Amino acid sequence: MKYSILLFIACLSTISCESVSKKYGAQGLMVTGKTGEILVVCDKSLWDSEIHALLDSNLTQFIMPYYPDVATFELIHRTPAKFTDAIKRYRNTLILSIDGNYRGKQVLIEKKYHTWAHDQLLIEIKAKDYNQLVDFCKNGMPGIHESFDYYDWKRILNQYKSNNNGVITTPIEKNFGISLKLPEGTKNVWKRDNFYRLEFPSGSKPIEFSGTGTQDPGTIFSGLLIYQYDFKDSTQFNLEQLLKDRDTMLRYNVPHQVEGMYMGTQYQKEIYPIIERTKNASNKISGFDMRGMFLFQHRTLKGTGGSFWAFHFIHPKRKKIICISGYVDAPSTTSWTNSLREVQAVIRSVELID
Repeated sequence: MKYSILLFIACLSTISCESVSKKYGAQGLMVTGKTGEILVVCDKSLWDSEIHALLDSNLTQFIMPYYPDVATFELIHRTPAKFTDAIKRYRNTLILSIDGNYRGKQVLIEKKYHTWAHDQLLIEIKAKDYNQLVDFCKNGMPGIHESFDYYDWKRILNQYKSNNNGVITTPIEKNFGISLKLPEGTKNVWKRDNFYRLEFPSGSKPIEFSGTGTQDPGTIFSGLLIYQYDFKDSTQFNLEQLLKDRDTMLRYNVPHQVEGMYMGTQYQKEIYPIIERTKNASNKISGFDMRGMFLFQHRTLKGTGGSFWAFHFIHPKRKKIICISGYVDAPSTTSWTNSLREVQAVIRSVELID
């Protein structure tokens, strides 16, 4: 255990040495691949060894507590000989190699941005022999996962920064005292003094809210709930109290087209909401992430549902608790990873403006 901790610290120390290539970023070349994918470049002999299983267990972690399971990443393999052309522009790329001329006591890790495309993250790991590489894959991969995990949503946030959503964001700034970066085409579909509901653009009809049509069962759609209420004391950040306040706000502000049905929270043991301390992208706002599953419900009826990811924090000047809660409603046969990363990017973008 002691060795594992030392190796992990060494990994973080080495991976902090970063480089940025401006050649390809300046040309405007875009990344290839999908959000939630890591391209692993290594010899077939390494991929067919125990290293493959170690990469799977350390890099394909789940975002809890969603059901069906939502993996942070899926691994895709290419040999160095096939790492050419557009493949070299893969958004998340991990290169593993063994160099007999390398004599380091620990693996050499290099983290590079914009190497072959704008907003590409490339991590190269070089080992002196097979055993050293296996040892690192067993004990040092958490830092590698953390880097890819962070940049998967940060890349999306970078894209949102150039979007012009002033018609939507200006009222949010005035009403809640915060700024957000949003997807292009976001709509504000419900507005009250203490509650806004935004819909992100989708390829089909929006979610079934009051007064709308039927839902397309094959389409992922998502949006954002923003609400605030008076801050009294720190006990309001207890998980059970946050859930109670959430259910109250949603009951009166997120109705279904079926009279008496509203957005609620699922409380089954396997998907019970979880809470974690976290910060926004600039590290200026500390608060609590809460993730779980929602369901449109009635005393006797159950409707469609999906996942939510919420960030709660105190606005220090206004003495309000603010919640920014993204939602994703999608069929179980469709990957939720990209939509959840988009929600995460929006949540992390929040800043106080007064």
